[in-house]
Amino acid sequence: MSQLSLFFAQNVVSEISEEVIISPRFKDEAGKPIPWKLRSMTEEENEAIRKSSQRKIKERGIVTLDTNSDEYLAKLVVASVVFPDLKDAELQKSYGVLGADQLLRKMLLPGEYATLLQKVQEVNGFDRDVNELAEEVKN
Repeated sequence: MSQLSLFFAQNVVSEISEEVIISPRFKDEAGKPIPWKLRSMTEEENEAIRKSSQRKIKERGIVTLDTNSDEYLAKLVVASVVFPDLKDAELQKSYGVLGADQLLRKMLLPGEYATLLQKVQEVNGFDRDVNELAEEVKN
């Protein structure tokens, strides 16, 4: 097998999934915290989310794109959470909201939301510094 073939689609792990405890408040029948299941996404999915969070701003005849970072991060989290199913109508109804992003804001405490966001960024590779990766390659 040539070195280049190691990069072929069939030889690459396409999706990473991870189970993490986001909050000790959500417990199973035995009283143990329930893990949330997160998944990674492709840059293609990430780009679609980023573009859906952008607005055109025209100022002095110049059009620029502005990304709403809160909207982008909320959509990134929603796209990465596999379990619980944030799009489930009954779950949303139980919190009195419509929409997965609104559900997260209602069901999680601020620190829990921050933990979830951090874990989503990690599973999608946003936590790794390029210099850190270069060091790993050297070693």
